[in-house]
Amino acid sequence: MDPILRAKHRGWMEFGSAILNDIAGLYAAPDTKTFAAKRQSIQDKFAWVERSLGDGPWFAGTDFSLVDAVFGPVFRYFDTFETIADFGFFEGMPKVLAWRSALAHRPSVREADYPERLRAFLTAYNAHLSSMMA
Repeated sequence: MDPILRAKHRGWMEFGSAILNDIAGLYAAPDTKTFAAKRQSIQDKFAWVERSLGDGPWFAGTDFSLVDAVFGPVFRYFDTFETIADFGFFEGMPKVLAWRSALAHRPSVREADYPERLRAFLTAYNAHLSSMMA
């Protein structure tokens, strides 16, 4: 891989980590105001992703990359969040939704028992999101 492209991919992998940090802030938010701020931050970050995606199906087009491997688990959180409420994380983001769908169909993502584990974790967390689940 071209060194410049590899560096850009490392940047996107770090961006995926920043989204994970916002997700942690979302599920740990103690109140509605903090929750709304984290929800907006996540949506804003995915708007950047939307503007950066090409024709897919993967982040780098037709080639699966480490960026895809990073975002596969990121998207799994939303599988669970969307069973709680419609937070509108991906509203108006067709490229992100298509990428998310492509990743969801990969056996390594599809076969993980992550949603059940996350739901149990969130239920026990005792934060604003947990109260929405009750």
